[in-house]
Formats: sequence, structure tokens, C-alpha cells
Amino acid sequence: MIGKINAVATVRVREANAQAIRSCRVDSLAIANFLAVSRVPVELQSSEARMARSAIVVIGASAGGVSALQGLVGGLPAAFSAPVVIVLHIGAHKSSLPALLTAAGPIPATYAEDGETIGPGRIYVAPPDRHLTVVEGRVHLSRGPKENCARPAIDPLFRSAAENYGSNVIGVILTGNLNDGTLGLEEIKQHGGLTVVQDPEDAAHPDMPKSAAGHVSLDYCLPLADIPNLLIKLVNGTDGKAVVMPITPSQPRAAEKLAISGGRTFERPLTVTCPDCGGALKRREVGSIVKFDCHVGHTYTAEVMASAQFEELEKVMRAAVRFLNERAEFCLQMAEHSQSGEANIASDWHAASKQALDRAYKLRDLVEQDWITPEAGRITSAHIGLDLAAVRE
Repeated sequence: MIGKINAVATVRVREANAQAIRSCRVDSLAIANFLAVSRVPVELQSSEARMARSAIVVIGASAGGVSALQGLVGGLPAAFSAPVVIVLHIGAHKSSLPALLTAAGPIPATYAEDGETIGPGRIYVAPPDRHLTVVEGRVHLSRGPKENCARPAIDPLFRSAAENYGSNVIGVILTGNLNDGTLGLEEIKQHGGLTVVQDPEDAAHPDMPKSAAGHVSLDYCLPLADIPNLLIKLVNGTDGKAVVMPITPSQPRAAEKLAISGGRTFERPLTVTCPDCGGALKRREVGSIVKFDCHVGHTYTAEVMASAQFEELEKVMRAAVRFLNERAEFCLQMAEHSQSGEANIASDWHAASKQALDRAYKLRDLVEQDWITPEAGRITSAHIGLDLAAVRE
């Protein structure tokens, strides 16, 4: 009876302090209380429902993350029955992280490859300059827009895991600056997954853990050394017997998103911009005429605006074709320069040249395809009307 009362009190204190943090009315004592309660033993703060078997573990880290990740994976057994997917903020720089993680523990780590099936007994690491997402049980890599000034970023991985695996996800935030991963961890929470954060006091760089603790209703907040055992218990269940979980996404339509912008649809722009100066345009109606005005002073009727926008679109795409063709030529010259005793380097330059040329041709074909331009007919009709009026006069 006393144990139940303590457990209830613990939950209420955690909820109260978490709410205080979110509303920005928390003082240092409240933060200390929140972290202290979050660090209570797993047996007290975890019910059988929280010890649910999970299909995938996703981990995000930034500054100080290499040593933190080494410590975490070093504590996992070879029989760990859930795949582990990791994003570390490495930007476009080369990294030996997979080799370091493989040396740190019994589970092999490799850079994830686009399209490969996700399975247990592996650690998948986001490669340089690529977002890593999980869609329909497979890895998807993309050079999509940077998020939180990072590529790879943590939020895309967490978001995709939440959308595809629902409650079968454990999301983990480790040391790092700023707040990447907070939004993604909230997505995991909203989809019924479990949320784990390294104790900020234990992190080399506490910003990311603090941000997650301040905005997400965490399931666990504990020192790095305790996270491996927690993950083992969560994945294996309360009976301690390892179970191999099927990699079954929770949303059957997730595959439809794969072909759209790396698994994400575009958001509607807040406004359209001026073809002449790039300034924001304001739409207004004068009688039955739709006009667009920018703050610099450029103004267009709807049909003229559409025509000017399309002309700018074609100009930009043709410029991209030119840049690709020039890159192909540059890489070819570098290949020719490297052929004396540097066969491997020359081969890489040749491959880069071919890739750029192939993409230039594809983009050129896209530019030169027929486009639907409703404005063309309306402008032509208007001009014909004006010409007839002039003739009648």
C-alpha cells in the first residue's frame, strides 16, 4: 500500500515539475526536483505497460556524442533484439563513428545504406550530409533541407520512427548543444513510444537533454551509465527473456510518402515572392481582377504574375543545368589531371563527372517537357480582345 502511494506521489511530482518547466515558470529547485524524481529506480517508475517490447531504438546526439554513444552501445549485449538507429551531428565531414562503435561493443555498426531493410543485431549510423529516416521497415537517406542547421539531423529520424512504428519506438536523447531532437521526441511521445533522456547533469553538453526535459513528458531521465540496462529491460520485457520483434510499421500508408521529398510532403509556402526582386507579394482584388503587389512596388495581374513566375522558374532550372554541365567538365579535367599514378582518385573524378552529366540531362529534359500554363491562354485571349477592340475603333 505504501509503495503504491509513493508511486502515485512520484508521478504527480514529475507531472507538476514538467509542467512548470514547459510554462517557463520553473526555478532551480523545481528542476532539481524534476531530475531527482526522474532518476528514481526503474522498478519504482516503470509499470509493466512501460516495459513494453519495442521494435526499434532511435538515438540522437551532438557535441560530446562520440564518447557517450561508445559508452551506451558498449553496454548492450550481442543478443540485443531491437535494431539501433543513430544520428550524430557530423555535418558533411568524414567520420569513423561506425568503426568506433563496432569496437566499443558486440553489435556491429555501419553507415546506413539507402533502401536497406532494418533488422535486429545491427547499429545503423546516419552517413555524412544525409538525413536518415525509416520508412516501411527500410532506411531512407536524403539530402533534404537542413533542420536545426544540421544534416543529418535528429528530428527527421525521430519523426519518421514515430510515424512508422508508433508505440514500438524508444527514443533516446544524449549530450549535445541547442535543441535538435526535442520536437522529434515529442512526436514519439504523441505516438505512444517511450522517451529516454540522459540526465543533463551527467551530460558533457546539457542543452539537448535539458530542452527535451523542458518540453516533453519524459518516461526516463537518468545517467548515461544506466541507459543500456534500461534499454535491455524495455526491449526484453519484465520477464527478462529476449524477444525478436517483427519490424512492422504502424501506419500502412507510410510507403506512399517515400516518393515525395524523402518521405515528407512540402508545406504550403507562407506567401509567393516577386519574380523581379524576390520580395513577398500581397494578393488583393480590384473588382474581378486579382493583383499581386510587393513592398518594393512591383505589381502584377494574376496572369502576368503566373507568366513572370514561370519565366523565372525556367531561368533558374536552366542555370542549374549549366552548373551541372560545368561540374561534369571540372570533374573530367580533374580526372585527366589525376591519371598519372592515381588510378583510384581518377576513377572517383570520372564517376563524379558522369553523375553530374547524367543529372544535367535529366534536368534539361524536365525543363523542356510540356508544362501546363493556364495563364498563357488567358493572356492570349486578352491580347486578342484588345486587338479586336482596336480594329473596331
